[in-house]
Amino acid sequence: MYLEVIKSPADLKKLPISELKKLAKEIRETIIERVSINGGHLSSNLGVVELTIALHYVFNSPKDKLIWDVGHQSYSHKLLTGRYERFSTLRKYKGISGFPKRDESEHDVFGSGHSSTSISAALGVIEGRDKKREDFKVIAVIGDGAMTAGLAFEGLNNAGHLKKNLIVILNDNEMSISQNVGALSAYLNRILTGELYQRFRKDTKTFLKNIPKLGSHAAKIAEKTEEMLKGLFLPGVIFEELGFNYIGPIDGHNIALLVETFKRIRTISSPTLIHVITKKGKGYEFSEKQPSVFHGIGPFKLETGSPMNENGHTYSEVFGNILTELADKDERIIAISAAMKEGTGLEHFAEKHPDRFYDVGIAEPHAVTFAAGLATQGLKPVVVIYSTFLQRAYDEIVHDVCLQNLPVVFAIDRAGIVGEDGPTHNGLFDISYLRHIPNLVVMAPGDDVELRAMLELAIKHNGPAAIRYPRGKCSNELLATRHSPLVTFDIGESEILKNGEDLAIIALGNTVYPALSAAERLDNEGIRAMVVNARFIKPLDRHLLLSVVSKIKKIITVEENVLAGGFGTAILEYLNEVGMVDVLVKRIGIADEFVEIGSQTILRKKYGLDEEGIYQATLSLFKEPTYSH
Repeated sequence: MYLEVIKSPADLKKLPISELKKLAKEIRETIIERVSINGGHLSSNLGVVELTIALHYVFNSPKDKLIWDVGHQSYSHKLLTGRYERFSTLRKYKGISGFPKRDESEHDVFGSGHSSTSISAALGVIEGRDKKREDFKVIAVIGDGAMTAGLAFEGLNNAGHLKKNLIVILNDNEMSISQNVGALSAYLNRILTGELYQRFRKDTKTFLKNIPKLGSHAAKIAEKTEEMLKGLFLPGVIFEELGFNYIGPIDGHNIALLVETFKRIRTISSPTLIHVITKKGKGYEFSEKQPSVFHGIGPFKLETGSPMNENGHTYSEVFGNILTELADKDERIIAISAAMKEGTGLEHFAEKHPDRFYDVGIAEPHAVTFAAGLATQGLKPVVVIYSTFLQRAYDEIVHDVCLQNLPVVFAIDRAGIVGEDGPTHNGLFDISYLRHIPNLVVMAPGDDVELRAMLELAIKHNGPAAIRYPRGKCSNELLATRHSPLVTFDIGESEILKNGEDLAIIALGNTVYPALSAAERLDNEGIRAMVVNARFIKPLDRHLLLSVVSKIKKIITVEENVLAGGFGTAILEYLNEVGMVDVLVKRIGIADEFVEIGSQTILRKKYGLDEEGIYQATLSLFKEPTYSH
């Protein structure tokens, strides 16, 4: 076992290159086995095994700084930097993160979970290095679609302008290894990274510029000629125009070639981009065939690749099916994804209505403004984005959609506690960053029945509307409290699920059923709790709220969102507005902190968002002295 003795990259360097293929095989087997148990990002990590080995074989981490973009391609990096013994805790509560994390290892230079940040961060590290007069290399590894985001090109543009010795590895896993990644390309790479070529290029330009009268003109001709010749063989003209030396494309699974290339570029003092072609999911039959399915996956059976738990439908799947049904009847409906078609349940929609489905890549701001443009033409765009990623498009939501009061629907997947992906992916801020925006309706379903009703309502609404719903399986428990499986309501209309006179629990989204269960337990304590399914964050059901607080002076609000600026805060603001200062309000939600890694069950228990937490919070309310908010 190589991994048992590799405690740091220094141990890796003791191995001969001939042994590195065996190490790559062992790393793949370790990743596949662990992800099959814990879940995680499989395809992206399997594609960069050889690339990671070569980087650590040539560069000297942690002195040299490796910055991983998106972060879900860092498992090999973790295994080679002293975390093999803890790898069984990957994505577990109190375990190691599935992404680079600065407080986890000195080899994790920059934390990442959202995409396209590596180049900008790396450039900042370089500037800091130079100002401190230190000497080390900085390498940004970007890929897995991250180059589709504008932020990556903003970083490239600035780096090319500053002309610092930044090394960018473009991990291109969107194509299979083709003929251009062969002998000719390898030969060209040796030429372009060689000292002779670099010196000739520099000396020739200097010589021509110094020729009287013709110098400047001749240098321009030389540059154009060089671009034309390289353009015949290489797809890197755009990077050259941005000020980068372009190397590639090269086989990202050929360790010897990668090592040779990285050794050569160490001496180049200007910005350099190495275009590496890898196969996403390499080494595991099922992930190679379906890399998108195995991009982010829960526990699965090694022999078949099938999920361990196939019972029930997720909110994402149900949402996608409902949207497809509505689109069958309404040709105005457009679905927009930001590189997450499978993750947001839009596969069926894309297959059935390919002319009305758009995957814009990892470009959330563009997705929102693109939707705004569609809305001006009488269409009904539905922007389907994870809560954590929608944060990247905040300005576009405010300025391009809500300010113009355009009928764009935001379907906010993974709202609330996401779980094992940790703080970079928990959707705990959307209520706070959406509810203060004028013209925007914000709602949260308690189950899949309400999800359908809310989506129909949002599409009919002549203005912007947002629906937040959680990661995981749909719950049908609320059906037992109703006389009909069909639910209809108007904008701003909440629902009393259980009557009571001692206190009112006002719950939102997936906290509604735990609140109802807690209230039923409270009956045994002689506490009669009313349960309100709020449904709407904005507008609040002011009429029902006023009716409730005029009779009941103890209120508990429950939400899977940060408390600051959240749903409970909205209730407090309303009570203050109407002068109901004699009402005791206790808010249950997330405190002023980032929620760590752990299962949804563990984390909801920790933050008091499960049945037991709501039950105990209610009991404590009756033990505390009465005071107003």
